[in-house]
Formats: sequence, C-alpha cells, structure tokens
Amino acid sequence: MSQLRTLWRGDYALADAFWTWAVTVGLLVNVATSLLFLILITQDQPWAALLIGYGVSLPYNFVAIVGVWRAAARYHGPAIHADLARGATVVLMAALSLT
Repeated sequence: MSQLRTLWRGDYALADAFWTWAVTVGLLVNVATSLLFLILITQDQPWAALLIGYGVSLPYNFVAIVGVWRAAARYHGPAIHADLARGATVVLMAALSLT
C-alpha cells in the first residue's frame, strides 16, 4: 500500500512510474481483473464481476495516471519525455479501462 501512496504522490522517478507502474503493473492488473470478470460472468455472478472488473481496475488506472502525471511534473529531463509519458499513460489507461 505504501508503494501506491508513493506512486500517487509522484515520488517515483518518471521512468519507474511509467514503465513499472503504468505499463507493467497496469497491464497485469487489467488483464487479471478482465479474466476474473469473464470467469465470474460465466458463473452467473454479474455483481461480483462488475466489482472485480471495474471496482479494482478503474481506481488503479486513476492512481497510475495521477502518479505518472505528478512524476512528469518533477522530471528534470527533456520536456518531451514528460509529455509523452503523460499522453501515453492516459491513452493506455483509457484503452485498458474500456476493454
């Protein structure tokens, strides 16, 4: 939980916030919740499927976007890297949230 708090505050380096938390963990969280969603739907448990499928993934996606956005604000490298990380995170998390 403290790692998510660190991400939320934007205290990770931009590369860690983006590659580790948005891309890697983001994909793992969203794939896992999508699989659980499908399993629960096939077992005729729509409310549990909704809770797992969206109640876990959407909050995580929001935290990842905010964390990368804040890490990008503290980034001291080329501004284009920060802007690309922000844009890619928003697009990735939006795409994962809609699937």
